Amino acid sequence: MKKAKKAAKAKRRVAKRAKAIKAVKAPARPKKIKIKRMPKKDLNKYRALLVKEREKIGGGIDHITQDALKTSQREASGDLSGYSFHMADVASDNYEVEFSLGRASDEQNILYTIDEALKRVEDGSYGSCTQCGKQIPKKRLNALPHTELCIACQFKNEKK
Repeated sequence: MKKAKKAAKAKRRVAKRAKAIKAVKAPARPKKIKIKRMPKKDLNKYRALLVKEREKIGGGIDHITQDALKTSQREASGDLSGYSFHMADVASDNYEVEFSLGRASDEQNILYTIDEALKRVEDGSYGSCTQCGKQIPKKRLNALPHTELCIACQFKNEKK
């Protein structure tokens, strides 16, 4: 009799725990974003804008890296004599090289976002925010054609 009572009590405890587990909310599923497609005429306009921007930045990267990496410190300083450099001159030359390479890296990141935008043009999702799915205003796309976020989502991301 005691064993039966203990078994029944254990079953009630298990059932109570199962109810408690079910009561805990499951994590919310991410909302499916509905993408409103941009007309082909506009897509072609922005594709041309993106390609033009890509060519401009690509040439800039080549120029920056050529100036930063191809010239020696002696040529960059204008000193063609055999005398040694002053430490401050060497430091400023190094700073200029690092600064130029940093700019090239930033422009490389912009090239990556332009390539991603061109992929979105091809699949038809260009012009829609990748976070909320709302249309990105044309003024924003004209100013920054490689953007993937609307102003509200960009503001949220920068706030974090």
